[in-house]
Amino acid sequence: MTMAQTRPAPGQADAPIAPPKVVRQRRTRPGLLGLALLLVALGGLAAAYAVNSVRATGDYIAVARPVSVGAQIAPEDLMVVQLAGGQGLTPIAASDAVNVVGKRAAVALSPGGLLTPDQITDKQLLGPGQQQIALGLSPQEVPARTLRPGDKVLLVGAPANQNAAPAEATRFQGVVVDTVRPDADNPGSGNMTVVYVSVAEKDAAAVVLLHAQRRISVVLQSGS
Repeated sequence: MTMAQTRPAPGQADAPIAPPKVVRQRRTRPGLLGLALLLVALGGLAAAYAVNSVRATGDYIAVARPVSVGAQIAPEDLMVVQLAGGQGLTPIAASDAVNVVGKRAAVALSPGGLLTPDQITDKQLLGPGQQQIALGLSPQEVPARTLRPGDKVLLVGAPANQNAAPAEATRFQGVVVDTVRPDADNPGSGNMTVVYVSVAEKDAAAVVLLHAQRRISVVLQSGS
């Protein structure tokens, strides 16, 4: 029996057979995988916190009508509002209203504003023999960029006769109780800054009269 041999076709060279390619599997680093999972988890927690913060609402105390500095707060001065979120704010919860009524306004309270703990006090702002007056000052009449409660001021009343000697000017000692700046706390005041000043009871009427005649000047003596 004769076996036929297979020969390559004419012109075809014998070529080596290439071995099959072996694809190496990439090694997974456990540290990077753990970091990726941690970032995904933190992202989910941040999203859930943001959603809950927006949806969360609470009842808080707001100002219903104007309250002057040092005045006692009555129930009619307050109202309850709902506030969503509230991060970064320190309003007084509506459940604490019983602790607010009867206290005094440490600053001038404007309607619609949220009430915060630093805006109320249980102390008498005016000492014995003192009265509080309000001075509306134009920007150039305010002696400092910011007047703070406790600042000591000198109120100088100009004499009616403009030719009078400086020694004839009247002087009164006062203490700043609060300041309401224009376009901030009291938009209706125009460009006037209202400064609440505590003065001696015997000087209050004279200072008010001089102010009405635009003959009073405020000098800052020392800060609080």
